[in-house]
Amino acid sequence: MTETTGREPVGDAARPAAEAIPEGAMRRLAQLQPGEKDSFFTSDLTVNEFLLVREAGFRPRGLVLGSSVYHVGLQLGRWSKNQELTKLSQAMYHARDLAMSRMEAEASALGADGVVGVRLDIRFKEFGTDIAEFIAVGTAVKADGADPGQSGTWLNNKGKPFTSDLSGQDFWTLLRAGYAPLDMVMGSCVYHIAHQRFAQALSTTGRNVEIEPFTQALYDARELAMSRMQAEGKALDADGIVAVQLRQHSHSWGSHTTEFFAIGTAVRSLREDHVIDRPTMVLGLDG
Repeated sequence: MTETTGREPVGDAARPAAEAIPEGAMRRLAQLQPGEKDSFFTSDLTVNEFLLVREAGFRPRGLVLGSSVYHVGLQLGRWSKNQELTKLSQAMYHARDLAMSRMEAEASALGADGVVGVRLDIRFKEFGTDIAEFIAVGTAVKADGADPGQSGTWLNNKGKPFTSDLSGQDFWTLLRAGYAPLDMVMGSCVYHIAHQRFAQALSTTGRNVEIEPFTQALYDARELAMSRMQAEGKALDADGIVAVQLRQHSHSWGSHTTEFFAIGTAVRSLREDHVIDRPTMVLGLDG
């Protein structure tokens, strides 16, 4: 098992210090001419998302990314016991956290206030089934007329650019309703689900019956991931977490070991009155 040096996947919301930005990335960022209002930019936002982000009072600075190639080792669990594999939980969390921190460092280098439309992916590599690349990609944006409210800044309470996996449309809607993103928060739990003994498996053959140990294992694993994400949101003094996703991955561990990963965007209130625009009906002109 590869040793990890980051925080454990619980309530402390302070991410590890960002690594130095690679020289090639610094050259790419320098071409975007940060600091100039009408500078060239890159973005993976769709046309509609780009225009809505501009209407919300933000100007794209450039596409930013972070990467971490990580060796995810093994941890043995008891064949007949439901249990979290804590070393693997920490490894999966830490690898994602490194990628996120490096993406944030690129955004800071561009003088950005935040990163929108973040995608956080895992790609296992051909040169090893236990080696994966964790990638965070998003569009860095700078406030251009948007009011940050009483705080006076769009940076989160860690002094870093906010991050959000909301689409451009959802980002625009959130700001219009008087809320702002703080940070993406997440929780991970890798769990070993006990094997059934032969007599247990035989007793359920041909019957419709709940397998309670399996139910409890999956319930506990989801609960751990969700509670860790929630603890990160509370540590940020967020009002809540929106657009939560609860993903399940088996990766390369086999059928009885699985990861539950919870992720969402923590938000804060910009003002007391949260006026929500009424939806309007739009008729398409397609035949």
